[in-house]
Amino acid sequence: MSGLVVLAVDDEPPALDELRYLLDRQDEVAEVHAATDATGALRELNSRRVDAIFLDINMPGLSGLELAGVLARYAQPPAIVFVTAHEDKAVDAFEVGAVDYLLKPLREVRLAQALGRIRASLDARAKPAASTPPPAPSGAPRAASDDVIPVEMSGVTSLVRRDSISWVEAVGDYARLHAESGAHLVRIPLSTLESRWQDKGFARVHRSYLVALPMVTGLRTTGSGTVVSVRANGASEAVELPVSRRQVRDLKDRLIRDPLRQYRSPAGRGDV
Repeated sequence: MSGLVVLAVDDEPPALDELRYLLDRQDEVAEVHAATDATGALRELNSRRVDAIFLDINMPGLSGLELAGVLARYAQPPAIVFVTAHEDKAVDAFEVGAVDYLLKPLREVRLAQALGRIRASLDARAKPAASTPPPAPSGAPRAASDDVIPVEMSGVTSLVRRDSISWVEAVGDYARLHAESGAHLVRIPLSTLESRWQDKGFARVHRSYLVALPMVTGLRTTGSGTVVSVRANGASEAVELPVSRRQVRDLKDRLIRDPLRQYRSPAGRGDV
């Protein structure tokens, strides 16, 4: 594949000029086009081939997220990278299929990383259909790897897979993910993760804790109540977490019947 044709979209002229300048400096980029709103972006997309769109979120008319929703209906949509000053929209951005999420002010090293992800995404899309694995039989359990949480660390956005997370801890309006790669603080309420993941093998065991059922090794009663044991997982150490009295029965039922537990757990069951 030749150099990338990209479209920069931002309603603020100084920000748009800077984005165009930085994109022009990248060896990976062959052409840079620009638009100041969603209408102009759609006009550009309908007039030429565009490999990737670098998109602001807050714009007059359609927002960047709304435009991404429109692009998702295209037969061959461009790869989407959001460029914004608002770090709290990262989850929404990845939910609409963004390849990357860059925070202003832009750094060239991050821009280069985003272009690398775009190239990888386009290369994967171009692979012959025969290389695509066949779909799982109807009713078969699926791996819980189709969701990720973007984590910003030192200006670099990393993606933490849901199926690498052992348990989640509430920290005010934030949540701390305990995963194979370590502990990551994200600006997402625990209640939001609970609603998104309750049918993906996770259970709320306490007002402060959400656990991955496949990581549970057992329940036991202590003098102060019930605790659930969660096994070690990479950088995440084994822990025991309190279980609310009203959650004990539901947790036991989930541990017995949850199909994702058997799919991911090495033993297929815990010491419940």
